[in-house]
Amino acid sequence: MSQNHNGSHDFKRPPRRAGMGHGPRAMIPGEKARNFKGTMKKLLKHLSVYKIPIFISLLFAMASAAFSIIGPKIMGKATTKLFEGVVARISGTGDIDLMAIGRILLMLVGLYLLSALFGYIQGWLMSDISMKVSYRFRKDISEKINRMPLKYFDSTNHGEVLSRVTNDVDTLSQTLNQSLGQIITSATTVAGVLVMMLSISWKMSLAAIGTLPLSLIIIMFIINKSQKYFKQQQDYLGNLNGHIEEMYGGHVVVKAFNGEKKSIEKFDEVNSKLYGSSWKSHFLTSIMMPLMGFVGNLGYVAICILGGYYAARKVIEVGDIQAFIQYVRQFTQPISQLANISNILQQTAAAAERVFEFLEEEEEVPDAADTVKPDDIKGVVEFKNVHFGYNEDNIIINDFSAVVKPGQKVAIVGPTGAGKTTMVKLLMRFYDVNKGSILIDGHDLRDFSRKDLRSLFGMVLQDTWLYNGSIMENIRYGRLDATDEEVIAAAKAAHVDSFVHTLPKGYNMELNEEASNVSQGQKQLITIARAVLSDPKILILDEATSSVDTRTEVQIQKAMANLMKNRTSFVIAHRLSTIRDADLILVMNHGDIVEQGTHEELLAKGGFYAELYNSQFEAS
Repeated sequence: MSQNHNGSHDFKRPPRRAGMGHGPRAMIPGEKARNFKGTMKKLLKHLSVYKIPIFISLLFAMASAAFSIIGPKIMGKATTKLFEGVVARISGTGDIDLMAIGRILLMLVGLYLLSALFGYIQGWLMSDISMKVSYRFRKDISEKINRMPLKYFDSTNHGEVLSRVTNDVDTLSQTLNQSLGQIITSATTVAGVLVMMLSISWKMSLAAIGTLPLSLIIIMFIINKSQKYFKQQQDYLGNLNGHIEEMYGGHVVVKAFNGEKKSIEKFDEVNSKLYGSSWKSHFLTSIMMPLMGFVGNLGYVAICILGGYYAARKVIEVGDIQAFIQYVRQFTQPISQLANISNILQQTAAAAERVFEFLEEEEEVPDAADTVKPDDIKGVVEFKNVHFGYNEDNIIINDFSAVVKPGQKVAIVGPTGAGKTTMVKLLMRFYDVNKGSILIDGHDLRDFSRKDLRSLFGMVLQDTWLYNGSIMENIRYGRLDATDEEVIAAAKAAHVDSFVHTLPKGYNMELNEEASNVSQGQKQLITIARAVLSDPKILILDEATSSVDTRTEVQIQKAMANLMKNRTSFVIAHRLSTIRDADLILVMNHGDIVEQGTHEELLAKGGFYAELYNSQFEAS
């Protein structure tokens, strides 16, 4: 990664995780929310922006269900007319009134068309709302990411953050799109059908409702049993995704160390657990509908017996029996849907809880209200009694003090883990010091806005960062308003121009997602060109030439020497031979500056630096 001139950052899109698709798979029920009520309140508050279109959509859902409910009753009238006409024809007292039946059927068609129209409008409104909600959530998460401190991403799996942007937001979107309207439709259908059934026969209604407690017992039993398996399924799915992502990202290392067998064994182990939990959860869910069908059929038997008895005694009409049977079917189906939706709502609450947890994470300390403007910065950097630890109970930099004059080349050396790169993170204010202060031209870093502060720095790290785009675009990222001529000039200074013409399309060659279609050394040169283009006040080089050959390193050192003229620069180096001309060498060990001075002064002391320097030549 390199720091651009205007202080902005961009993020390379991580590879898509397996299992992060859209559609029904994203709706697999998962773990329950820890705070269902609290989360749903937050979600409703978040949706309050769309309360008018949601209300209209729910009205249309109720209207659609209402028109659908009236249908069987009217159909029953047509059936009765037909039955009476057939009886009259057989007895020779009359004929079938086709005109009356036709009018009833036309009315029925009109009702069903209205029901379909209202249903279509409701679906269209909810789709629009759900997409807007998804867009807003993703926008909020994206903006939140830019306000989060670096320590959050150092301690959190990147796939976990990605999962909240994809799986969890998709779950919320699909619940809104499908389940919210279905809840209203099902509830309206249950209430409306119950009223229509009672209007036909309260005794038959009791017989039909008598199967309801048995249905509810079956539903609750299956939900309680299947829930733990759904939770296990999500856990194992996450483990499997993580393993696949890890193995895919490091497939070269896996092959190099013959780790394919071990990788497959681990995959098979986790996949078997996923298979077991998935099989159990889906089996339990799949038997719900057959069981509900069986219970419903018991109700049909009771209704047919009662209906036949009442029809024979002419208590109710034949068409009413036919309508009642249709109502019973309409009555049991939405109850099953409501039971299924209750499970989906638990999953939705869990997804919403994860999204809200992320949105409520602690953010970076806000910039000061009155920030210092970085005009006429000379480049005096002072570390004043700096104490810092990634965890407050484990301080790794203890009472670090040093003064760097404008234009000086400062080398930071020391063994691995001494705190060299940590000093760079503190300079860039990726982390704030626990105690003490870092000053630029006498101003505390915290007095600058982060954007203004980072615009002062150009940074080239050992780990190169390039994104999917042309070489020209990657270099221009150092200063977005740079012309093509300025980009090429920077490329020449960093010796990119010497190899770029050998590549297909030259500067317009597209780097792939992993930038693996250029060598590691070429990637390093491109990031150096980016730093050259940014023309910073202060330069940070963290082993910037570690990936290039010796000949190119000499050329880069010359280019860097020109770039560092009249600029304060910090160079982190492991090869001490590359920093012998530094104005000041800070020798770090266990977070402390144990020695400081020029190369000759430190060698003359015969201390820790001399020991480090000489150890690099002992082998030869």
